Amino acid sequence: MLYEAYLAIVQFIELGGNVLYAIAFVTFVMWGLIFERVVFFTTEYRGMVRESVTSWEQRSERSSWGARQIRDGMISNAADKINGSFPVIQICVALCPLFGLLGTVTGMIAVFEAMATQGGNARSMAAGVSMATVPTMSGMVAALSGVMGTTYLQTKIKRETELFEDNLTLDH
Repeated sequence: MLYEAYLAIVQFIELGGNVLYAIAFVTFVMWGLIFERVVFFTTEYRGMVRESVTSWEQRSERSSWGARQIRDGMISNAADKINGSFPVIQICVALCPLFGLLGTVTGMIAVFEAMATQGGNARSMAAGVSMATVPTMSGMVAALSGVMGTTYLQTKIKRETELFEDNLTLDH
């Protein structure tokens, strides 16, 4: 069963060309980073908020200009930690369709090469056409899956940053 899955993957990569390795790598990195952010929110984030709020609440004075600057610094540091690798995830989402486009171009080059060397042989052109369409589809599927993950993370990051800011009260 595992061997059959391996063969199917190898055949798919042969169908689409070497660009699929790059798409697979970027997709793997992207989803690894998405899961890392989810794990951060379920484990480390709560302790970070608790520690920051405790530190803020232990201050005797929280309404002066200096206190506001310290609060803004705490919020900025927390926002950096909350965002974490999110920009890299967004880059990976953007790279997937670009690698798909690269596969399209290399596949079309194979089609033109087959036309130049073998005339209008449909069988030789078909391999190039599949090399052109499979990476495009793979890049788009990878990007769409990443869009779902980044949409969730973007909402979570915005909400948690606002909640963190609300926890650092200025009124007492």
